[in-house]
Parts: sequence; structure tokens; C-alpha cells
Amino acid sequence: MALRLGDTVPNFTQASSEGEIDFYKWAGDSWVVLFSHPADYTPVCTTELGTVAKLKPEFDKRNVKTIALSVDDNESHKGWIVDIEETQSTKLNYPILADDDKKVSDLYDMIHPNANAKVTVRTVFIIDPDKKLRLSLTYPPSTGRNFDEILRVIDSLQLTDNYSVATPADWKDGDDCVIVPTLKDPDVLKEKFPKGYEVVKPYLRMTPQPNK
Repeated sequence: MALRLGDTVPNFTQASSEGEIDFYKWAGDSWVVLFSHPADYTPVCTTELGTVAKLKPEFDKRNVKTIALSVDDNESHKGWIVDIEETQSTKLNYPILADDDKKVSDLYDMIHPNANAKVTVRTVFIIDPDKKLRLSLTYPPSTGRNFDEILRVIDSLQLTDNYSVATPADWKDGDDCVIVPTLKDPDVLKEKFPKGYEVVKPYLRMTPQPNK
């Protein structure tokens, strides 16, 4: 069965480029970005793995751990990591799961038979510290993933988990936010949003980002 937003993601134990990983223990109380690849030595994925390595300080600031998955074994991973580090001018600083038995791919429904019955699709999962699935995105093989967008979504999720706001289209950290429509009491609004807010429509009220 496909994972849906809000589901508790399943635990697994699997080999990786950094040793055997019990996913729940490895994740701890961090957010996690798990992103899958169809195979080692694929060109687009090589650039993606390098990009994520370079973004480690940004993920660290947000209490996010990153972990990749490929359906090749660890021996293959070793050679691919050398290529990634050489071509992308970075050090790989997170694990790649060695899912050669496709255990995790099947568990997380990463195989789409109508696309290709033999390989994982290129999926991104954002998982919160409670092990709940908060976002999933699936990309075609020809299109590199936008990890600035992944960071933007994490910023939004972490903000909206703690404040009574949502984030509008193209929002970036520091931009104005939308007050959730369920909040109507004027006294509560004044308390929660001391910077004030603009009523564009009764259901569309904009306020400065509360934690800035």
C-alpha cells in the first residue's frame, strides 16, 4: 500500500555506505529527507547527491538528516561515491542505503510498474521527528530534483507546526504568511499576531512571519 501524508513511515534495517542502519534509531529526533535513485552511476543522480552534500549546513540548521537509497550494493556504492566526490567537488557526508534486495523500495512503494517495473522511481520523502510522512515528491528520470524547494518546504512545515499560519504560493522564509481560517476570535488574533495583519478577504488574512 502506498504511503500517504500523515502515515507513520515503516521502520527498516538495511545495509548502507556507513554500515547497517536501523532507520528509527538512526533518525532519532531529527527530521529526515529520504531520497531514492534507480541505480548507481546515473548522471542526474550523481549531481543530486553532490548537491545534497553541499547543502549539509542548511539541513543541519533545520535539524534534518539526509539519507539516499539506491538498489545497488555497497561495493558498487564505494565506486560511485568516488565519482560523486570527484565530479561534484564535495565530500559525501551522509549514507546511501544499499537496497539490492529492494526491501526498502517495496516497503516505501518506490517501484511504479507502469513507469518501469524493475527500478525505483526518484522519490523524495520528508519525515518528521514523530516518523510521520509530511511530503512525498516523485520525479521523472530526466529532471533533477530541486533541493532548494525541499528546504523551503521544511521551513514551511517547521513554521506552521508551531504557529497558526500557512504559507502562500512561492513563500520563502521571512515572507508574510496566511492566518489559518479557523482562527477568528479578535482577542486571540491580537495575542497571536502582535505585529498585526491585513484582511485581504475575510478568509485571506496576511501577517508578518511570526518567528521573525
